[in-house]
Amino acid sequence: MPRILGVDIPNEKPTHIALRYIYGIGPALALRLCEEARVDPIRRAKDLNEDDVSRLANILDREYVVEGPLRRQIQQNIARLRDIGSYRGSRHRRSLPVRGQRTKTNARTRKGPRKTVAGKKGVKELRG
Repeated sequence: MPRILGVDIPNEKPTHIALRYIYGIGPALALRLCEEARVDPIRRAKDLNEDDVSRLANILDREYVVEGPLRRQIQQNIARLRDIGSYRGSRHRRSLPVRGQRTKTNARTRKGPRKTVAGKKGVKELRG
């Protein structure tokens, strides 16, 4: 199992798919990395030799922000938004959707499971 930047990439997958297991690398960047490192993207990850792995790791280390530093950078950006008191920061603070989605009916992923409020009746029932 090749190890790149502290991440074990799966053996049985093609290189361009296996590289996506590294946080911050998507489909396009994985193909671009294979091209830059002169590695066949369709070759299985287990068939990579040490030279190929080191070339990929060097390019990632030199030119891209991935894994730990990327996670840290994202957290710092969110903390900055909270500190300056922006609308987006307040949405992050309350664990609500940040990008303008509706919250009356959806947003369950962000808000978590429903919390039923006891004794909450509709207006029609109170008048009746």
